[in-house]
Amino acid sequence: METAPSNPAATFLDLVAPLTAVSDRLPAAAWDQPSACEGWTARDVLRHVVDSQRGFLGAQGIELPDVDLRTDPAAGWRAHAAALHRVLDDPTVAGREYDSLFGRTTVGETLLGFFGLDLVVHRWDLASAAGIDERLSDDELTFVEGRADSLGDALYSEGVCRAGVEPPADADRQARLLARLGRRTAG
Repeated sequence: METAPSNPAATFLDLVAPLTAVSDRLPAAAWDQPSACEGWTARDVLRHVVDSQRGFLGAQGIELPDVDLRTDPAAGWRAHAAALHRVLDDPTVAGREYDSLFGRTTVGETLLGFFGLDLVVHRWDLASAAGIDERLSDDELTFVEGRADSLGDALYSEGVCRAGVEPPADADRQARLLARLGRRTAG
């Protein structure tokens, strides 16, 4: 994920599967546990991921169905993921150009660049709410580091990430990166 992928939508969809795997592992009681996102439960984190993706795609004229995350959040996520796959299997959708705050881009590039970051980081948030030690791959860490670098100070804008926190003294690469994104880890 270090270089710009030739198919950003496909790379984005590759990031959907690990979040699905984590959501499928969460026990029912974990969905109402606090997450690393202050004031949000695991269920709130998943609702944010779904709603932000639906909102972005809706603004581009691409409608996704709403899903039920109250009864069975994992099943709701799987339904949302299936809808993403159906929509993004059409290359004209991912290649659709529009003017963003950062200039001319495509739906696929935005999904990967911004919402892909959400998929990776919020996957860890879901796992940590359930006490699951979720390890991000080196490629995922490189991807998140690159996205964080490219966002600069905008990373800490309202609704993106909290200000960074001091990582534990013995922090590994993942813990240091998560601390940069305002998350506390055990180290």
